[in-house]
Parts: sequence; structure tokens; C-alpha cells
Amino acid sequence: MARGKRAFQRSKKKAVKHHRKRNAPAKAKPWPMPAEPAPVPTPLTHIDQRGEARMVDVSEKGATERIAIAEGRVLMRKETLDIVLEGNAMKGDVLGAARLAGIMAAKRTHGLIPLCHPLPLTKVEIDINPEHSLPGFLVQSTVKVTAKTGVEMEALTAVSIACLTIYDMVKAVERGIRIEGIRLLHKSGGKSGEWNAGG
Repeated sequence: MARGKRAFQRSKKKAVKHHRKRNAPAKAKPWPMPAEPAPVPTPLTHIDQRGEARMVDVSEKGATERIAIAEGRVLMRKETLDIVLEGNAMKGDVLGAARLAGIMAAKRTHGLIPLCHPLPLTKVEIDINPEHSLPGFLVQSTVKVTAKTGVEMEALTAVSIACLTIYDMVKAVERGIRIEGIRLLHKSGGKSGEWNAGG
């Protein structure tokens, strides 16, 4: 009788174990990790395939002579233009200060525009001519270098700062002076060759 009782208990334990196993909650499957997005090609040389800013590696490029020309306009009243041309501005030589500022700005472009390369510029020329039809001044910069990358940003920076300097020198006379039309006119050299603005 004791043997039968032990057999019954073993059978009962086995049945309980089987019941628990059948009714146990299913083990949770691990949540799948999202797939890393595939790199997207971009035509912007300062943006890598992950969309992050970078300085372009120019080590494999050949050094060639490169020239860039940019322009901008400073528009003002006729009376203000006359004051500048007569040399009667309160701060002194307006156009001389603007030329020097443009040259200095071209040399320091890499410190202002984060991803520009420092370049050994061989020429920076700033031309400022009165335009009575505006009225105001036409400002033009020419920048030259023999290097592995171009000087478009140096030319544009030079024009921008020269125009701003004209404003600063005569703002006491007219605060409504406008700076307009800053653009690249010409570039040459490098793999892409020559380019000229239309119009």
C-alpha cells in the first residue's frame, strides 16, 4: 500500500509540473534594434555621407594658380556720396580704410569661415569706384593664390568687409545705407576650371 501511495504522489507531482510548464508565460523576445541608416551620397563637399560637417581633404590635389573676383554695392544718398568723395567724412579716409579692411579680411578668411583652408595668398586687390547712377560705390575684390584649393571665399569675404567698413565710416551721416549684390563674378584654376557669372 505504501508503494502505491508513493507512485500516486510521483504521478501527482509530474502532472503539476506539466501543468505549470504548459501555463507558463511565453518568454519575451528581444526588441529588434533599428537598422543603422545607410549613408546618403551628397554633392556638398563640406558635408560627409552622414550629414556631418567636415574640412575637405585636398592633399591629393595639385597646386595650381587660382583667381577669384567678387563684387558688392553700397547704396546711399547722393549727398552722402558727395561727402565721401570730398573727403569730409567724420572718420577720415573712407575708401582707404575700406581697402585695407578688405585686404585684411581676405587674409583672415580661414579664421572666420569654419571649414576654409588657410592659404598663402599672393594677391589681394580691392577696387572701390563711385557709381552716381546708384548712387553709391561698386566694390570689387581680386584674390590670387597658387594652392590646392580656390579663393572664392577669400574674394567674397574681402568684398563683404570692405562694404561694411564703408558703412561704418559714414553711418553717422546716413544709417539707411544698403549693402547689396555681393556675388562671385569669376573663378579660374583647379579641376573645375574657369567659371563666370552670367548677367
